[in-house]
Amino acid sequence: MPDVVLEHVIRTYMQTDQETYIFTWQGGEPLLMGLEFYKKIIGFQSQYGRKGARVANGVQTNATLINAKSSRFFRKYQFLLGCSLDGPAWIHNQYRRNRHNQPSHQLVLKGLEHLKKNSAQFNILVLVTQANVHAAGVIYDYLVKQGFCYQQYIPCVEFDKNGALCDFAITGEEWGRFICQIFEKWQAHDIFSVSIRNFDSILSKIVDNNTDICAMSDTCCQYLVVEHNGDVYPCDFFVRPQYRMGNIMSDSWQDLLTSDVYRNFGAQKSDVNNACKKCSYLYLCNGDCLKHRIYNNHQSDNKSWLCDGWDHFFEFALGRFEQIADKIRACRRQSLSKLIR
Repeated sequence: MPDVVLEHVIRTYMQTDQETYIFTWQGGEPLLMGLEFYKKIIGFQSQYGRKGARVANGVQTNATLINAKSSRFFRKYQFLLGCSLDGPAWIHNQYRRNRHNQPSHQLVLKGLEHLKKNSAQFNILVLVTQANVHAAGVIYDYLVKQGFCYQQYIPCVEFDKNGALCDFAITGEEWGRFICQIFEKWQAHDIFSVSIRNFDSILSKIVDNNTDICAMSDTCCQYLVVEHNGDVYPCDFFVRPQYRMGNIMSDSWQDLLTSDVYRNFGAQKSDVNNACKKCSYLYLCNGDCLKHRIYNNHQSDNKSWLCDGWDHFFEFALGRFEQIADKIRACRRQSLSKLIR
């Protein structure tokens, strides 16, 4: 992203009225930009932010380029890094290899060690593929043993140009078994010591009726994607010509947010399949992410590719989530009682 675009994005965004100005930096691999790029980001945010404004920065990275200097910088400015780690070396290295076909696991651990040593904030992103979908317990135990207590599991669903599921991608049935096994491990000992975003979001919905991830929402008007040249799209899974909303160098944020492309895209989320309308779990998944519904010429009212897996998981775990929610409510009441006394 050229400096002129970077500065314009930050300046105009920070002129809008927000409780918190949230920036998530993604690639490709965003750390290829070098630390100077992130120093420019902080400089522009400081220059154009009003006094007292809150700013949140996140980076999604494979962690191989993190060093002591960058980890100290990220800690100083409170960046949150989402770091890809798919399990122990024999799992991670099946797909996570560099352009010379060399394994990356050791480089990832080295980067994560820099983050830990310098107290930078990070969580672990596990992409669930054919390399690890049958090793849920192994992955969970490995991450906890490493002290990685902030985790997120992301199902890999991709199709080739002929509409066939890619060899590395997973089925709904496999996803359901995987996430159930992760839940069992987590529930047994770690519900208050390990944060799994997939589960935190469900508990947030049950306890507070709060939807904090877009896949669970009834609309996909959640954020905007700005490409390197300023082109704007409604979702990083749908950076396609038909979803181009405009360009931030010529269109205002307000114009983009009220554009027909954005509104029509977001409205597709609630256009769920007829079977979903009868499902008792609809309030939790809202038909799942559009990426898992719109594929191979299917429309938005298609059932999610992962529907069978989610159905199995909710049937398996929802009652236990309710029990955990009761514990959370009880803890809150006790805390409130102490404050009153």
